[in-house]
Amino acid sequence: MLQLYTHAICLQHDPGPGHAESPARLRAVLQALDQDRFAEVDRVEAPRATREQLLRVHAPGYVDRILAIRPDVDTVRLDEDTLMSPASAEAGLRAAGAVVAAVDAVMQGSASHAFCAVRPPGHHATPDTAMGFCLFNNIAVGAAHAIAAHGLKRVAIADFDVHHGNGTQDIFQHEPRVLFISSHQSPLYPGTGREDERGMGNIVNAPLSPGEGSYEFRELWDGALLPQLHAFKPQLVLVSAGFDAHRNDPLSDIRLQTEDYAWITERLVELARAHAGDRLVSTLEGGYDLAALAASASAHVSALMD
Repeated sequence: MLQLYTHAICLQHDPGPGHAESPARLRAVLQALDQDRFAEVDRVEAPRATREQLLRVHAPGYVDRILAIRPDVDTVRLDEDTLMSPASAEAGLRAAGAVVAAVDAVMQGSASHAFCAVRPPGHHATPDTAMGFCLFNNIAVGAAHAIAAHGLKRVAIADFDVHHGNGTQDIFQHEPRVLFISSHQSPLYPGTGREDERGMGNIVNAPLSPGEGSYEFRELWDGALLPQLHAFKPQLVLVSAGFDAHRNDPLSDIRLQTEDYAWITERLVELARAHAGDRLVSTLEGGYDLAALAASASAHVSALMD
């Protein structure tokens, strides 16, 4: 069974007019998933992450600072790209909480796969810094929970967002129980993700050059990244599902097609079935062309269902 985690408050996080990471992104995804072919998906309201869960990956002072920012009107700017509105702190709690709840569900057997349709995204958030539209590192909170609450020894994070998940890498670069594997465009924000950034051997970065597309993406995953994931034999597969490497996305220069997201999802499902008891949790990261985002997310969720 596939579970879909979301919360209405995630639509109220509003960085302001003209911002790429707008509520319309999540609205487009949810509308795309509100079709007959997704009728059997079990929809679950995302709970809040607890302070204890956040503190596994974020500094106490940082958590307190973010949760204290609840502007009465307008927005508060944390950096050039990252802003908070009155609903942002609550949305951040629900986004991180969704991944934690999804991890519990697949570990306890009430679901095999889960997709967290939430925002703000998370993979740029470091232990003590909000950046790249991200407040809490949702996928990292989920991975740390899997280790702490379920005793897992091998958790894999596959990140195919077009921007490198610098926050996830920063959090786990000294944690051998987590394997972080990322394909991303380089050069591009945030400027990290070189192949020589290897942590304790548990970080694998695979940059794509501007203009590359489906062939290069599939060759990279088939030839280099998926074999390393299989060798790791993860007990749980987590996915940072960013859809901004699509050819129509305005924030990148990689030229993937919608079908590529179905393909990579199918490969990751095969990985989960081979090693992790079919346990896979995915969470929404980037994707800024609304039509491409909706189509890609639909392809992703369809593959998770199959």
